[in-house]
Amino acid sequence: MAELVLIGALALVVGGCVCVVWAERGGPRWVRVAAAVTLAAGEVLRRSGKNQRRGLSRTGGDGGGE
Repeated sequence: MAELVLIGALALVVGGCVCVVWAERGGPRWVRVAAAVTLAAGEVLRRSGKNQRRGLSRTGGDGGGE
């Protein structure tokens, strides 16, 4: 079951990347919409990661593993 979820997530990521490249080359409207959604999701994830790292540095954590 977990493999199916990972394969589905990978398919979405690859499909989103394809849409971004296609939209840059002037693809149809649905491709441009899919590319915008992909880029927005990437931005949300990027900001989320920054917030987590800032939280670690504020609390004195070194961000290292165990």
